Amino acid sequence: MQAVVPAAGRGSRLGALTTDRPKPLVPVGGEPLLAHALDALALPDVDAFVVVVGYHGDQIRERFGDRYAGRPVEYVEQPDPRGLADALLCAEDAVDGAFLHCNADNVFGADLSRLARHRERTDADAVLLTERVSEREARETGVLVREGSTLRVVEKPEAPPSREVQTGAFAFSPAVFDACRVVEPSDRGEFELSDAVTHLARDERVETLELEGGEWRVNVNTPDDIATAESRLG
Repeated sequence: MQAVVPAAGRGSRLGALTTDRPKPLVPVGGEPLLAHALDALALPDVDAFVVVVGYHGDQIRERFGDRYAGRPVEYVEQPDPRGLADALLCAEDAVDGAFLHCNADNVFGADLSRLARHRERTDADAVLLTERVSEREARETGVLVREGSTLRVVEKPEAPPSREVQTGAFAFSPAVFDACRVVEPSDRGEFELSDAVTHLARDERVETLELEGGEWRVNVNTPDDIATAESRLG
C-alpha cells in the first residue's frame, strides 16, 4: 500500500516562517512538519510514499531525498495551489490501488493503520478519521453533516452545522480520483477534497472512525498551533 501526502502548501498564516520555505518544512519539535506526517504513515503495510509538492518543492526534495523510513519516495508536482482534490489528482498516475492519505500540516498522536484495516474490512471508497472540536476550530476545517444515513462534508463553514470534523487522514480506494474530477471550484476558488468525499457519500461508500481515547491531532496553521503540537509531542 502507498501513502499520499499533499505537501504543496505555502502556509501564509505562519508569516515569516514560510517567507522562503514551504509550510511542510516548518520545524515542529525539531523536525519538519512533513516528517511528522510521514512518520505517522510509516506503517507495516505502507511500502512507498507519494509526496505532492509545489511552492519551493525543490527544498522538500533536497531535505527528504528519494527514501524515508526505508521506503521509496516519489514526488509529483501541483503547479498551482488549487486545493486538495486537485493535489490528489496530480498524484493519480503514481498511485496503484487503495492508499492512505494524510495532509502534511497535521501532527498526529494516533494509529492511522486503523483506517487501512477498516477500509479493507468494509470495502469503502473512503474512510475518514474524525474528531470533535470547538466551534472555533470547526470553522477552520471540513465539518461532517449527518442527515439520516447520508453524510456530507462542508469546508470551513462560518456557522458550523456540527462539531465533528475530518482530521486530514483518510484511506481511499481509486474511486476517489473520479470523485475529484467532478468537483467544481468552491467559493474559495479551490477544488475541495471535502466535496469529493461528499460525492462518494451519495452512494453510501464512506465510513468514519473517530479518534480514540488518548489519541490526538493538531492541525498546524499558526505559531500557536506549533506550540500546541510541541506540547503534545513532549
